[in-house]
Amino acid sequence: MHSVHPTPKISVITVCRNAQGLIEDTIQSVITQTYHNVEYIIIDGKSTDLTLSVIEPYKDRIHTIVSEPDKGIYDAMNKGLDLATGDYVCFLNAGDCFHEDDTLSLLVHSIPPGKPLPDVIYGQTALVDIDGHFLRMRRLSAPEHLTWKSFKHGMLVCHQAFFARRTLAGHYDLRYRFSADFDWCINIMKKAKDMHNTHLTLVDYLAEGTTTQNQRASLKERFHIMCRHYGLFPTLFQHAWFVLRLAIHK
Repeated sequence: MHSVHPTPKISVITVCRNAQGLIEDTIQSVITQTYHNVEYIIIDGKSTDLTLSVIEPYKDRIHTIVSEPDKGIYDAMNKGLDLATGDYVCFLNAGDCFHEDDTLSLLVHSIPPGKPLPDVIYGQTALVDIDGHFLRMRRLSAPEHLTWKSFKHGMLVCHQAFFARRTLAGHYDLRYRFSADFDWCINIMKKAKDMHNTHLTLVDYLAEGTTTQNQRASLKERFHIMCRHYGLFPTLFQHAWFVLRLAIHK
């Protein structure tokens, strides 16, 4: 008797604002997926450019479109979480794309059949430029075995390559403007019992995102988050190692 592969429903959430030059590639990367049990949600922050006009031709392929003011990117993500009904949630922001048209199919088929669905599914991330050209693989590589303690060493799994069971995915903490995703992933991993490494490149990540543009503020927030989850002295020790490693590589 053959084991039947699971077909979990995946809620893909895109948040955007004034992204007329980026949103179309992201939409196409979702609606062209060969895996069809996908719920696509777009949360727009009341764009004042042509973003909604770009979205319009695709509205029949998008399950939910919301356009209203928000309190920032993580507030928009929380709205997406509230609307999602899938077994898993993932975030693919404007300018980011799935690596291939069969990425979600490969992801699902990497799950061993006959076993309970994992709480977290993750993989690798490629960095691309504004034209979608490959730059390099992400410097921080997804570990073979992921635990909530893995992020002591930094955000080893890109937010976009982190698929979480919706039932474990709480709201993003709006105290953090740039690194709430770091905190969100740790909170989920603390509750997760099983985390599955796909050994796949899942996402093409646009290298010039909000966090990249606000790197110093983001790093300060991450330090605070790490202290809260891992303790002050372990975090100070780890950051001393970060500085030493950087000096060695220079």
